[in-house]
Amino acid sequence: MDDDAELCLLLSEFLKREGFEIECEHEGRSGLEKALSSGADLVVLDVMLPGLDGFEILRRLRPQSKVPVIMLTARGEDVDRIVGLELGADDYLPKPFNPRELTARIRAVLRRYEQRPAAAAGRLEVGGVTLDPGTREVQSGGKRADLTTFEFDILEVLMRSAGHVVSRDALMENFYNRKATPFDRSIDMHISHLRKKIERGDELIKTIRGVGYQFCRTPEDRGGE
Repeated sequence: MDDDAELCLLLSEFLKREGFEIECEHEGRSGLEKALSSGADLVVLDVMLPGLDGFEILRRLRPQSKVPVIMLTARGEDVDRIVGLELGADDYLPKPFNPRELTARIRAVLRRYEQRPAAAAGRLEVGGVTLDPGTREVQSGGKRADLTTFEFDILEVLMRSAGHVVSRDALMENFYNRKATPFDRSIDMHISHLRKKIERGDELIKTIRGVGYQFCRTPEDRGGE
């Protein structure tokens, strides 16, 4: 979704040559309707749209759909990227951008969705959090936590490595198929949002500065007694 018809045309032609089927919308309300009804595999969503802006579209889309979303933001507008990730975007790309980079990010997000762990992997229970890969449901302290698809996948990786540090580089490679950079806050924002949803007083996801993240199994992991 982008209100720049010329850009949409150029991107559509490029992405079609890369093997994708593309549908474009230039207005927010019609774009939201299309995203909810078309069965799309992925949505590329610009922040600046007439009718409804990209943030409002994502805010209305997420309660009804877990379709992966890549947001297009103005270069240098860190707040746009943060808000987009907080609302449930999977990744973001600042404008202007190289179509090849957009293609790489689309493939990386789709690859992650296609490679989700099988349901047979078994239910996890660590630190008062229960994660069920079969139903893709999470409970923390006996209460259901409403996670986005990306948050669920990150949590599963961390819980399967509970007590051990998972590097930020490994998470970036696993979920985005690219190296971590000091200025790319994608994983950090997803972790921050995840903490707000599952932590109920005790620290569960510990930041290991300069390295990555650790899901805490015991008070000792958290630095407690």
